Amino acid sequence: MLARAMAEYVDPNDAAPVIELGPGTGAITNGLIQRGVDPSRLVLVEYNPSFCALLKERYPQATIVQGDAYSLRDTLRNALKTPASAIVSGLPLVTKPMTVRLRLLREALALAAPNAPFIQFTYSVAPPIPKSLPGVRTQASERIWLNLPPARVWVYRKAEAAARLSPRG
Repeated sequence: MLARAMAEYVDPNDAAPVIELGPGTGAITNGLIQRGVDPSRLVLVEYNPSFCALLKERYPQATIVQGDAYSLRDTLRNALKTPASAIVSGLPLVTKPMTVRLRLLREALALAAPNAPFIQFTYSVAPPIPKSLPGVRTQASERIWLNLPPARVWVYRKAEAAARLSPRG
């Protein structure tokens, strides 16, 4: 249920890459593919070499990048040719200091197209990144009670892009 909820924020018809941070064994990756995202669009950033080997077996069309998602710009320096249409994160952000979380969000949005979402889930009641940040528009899903433990999806986008898309903008 959680992977499906996260994938709903990704446009399956866009041709641009979809970056997934911390795919692990591929639960969210499967949700993206079931949503209709072409596996060849996926750029999977995984730190663990064993998981990278597993991901290469399971998703041979995807680009697998072994590296540190918390140094995203450096990790993706040679792997990303065009801005991403979405960044989907399975990283345990709440275990990191807030400065690390904010740097990750800034780096991710810098690698993304203007209205691309940064999609993050949390089991916490509080958002993993503050709701009100300058230059960032935030939205949250309803709590996903059927997930164990219950979770919520948070979506962050560049605010200037949101303003240009509004009917009043």
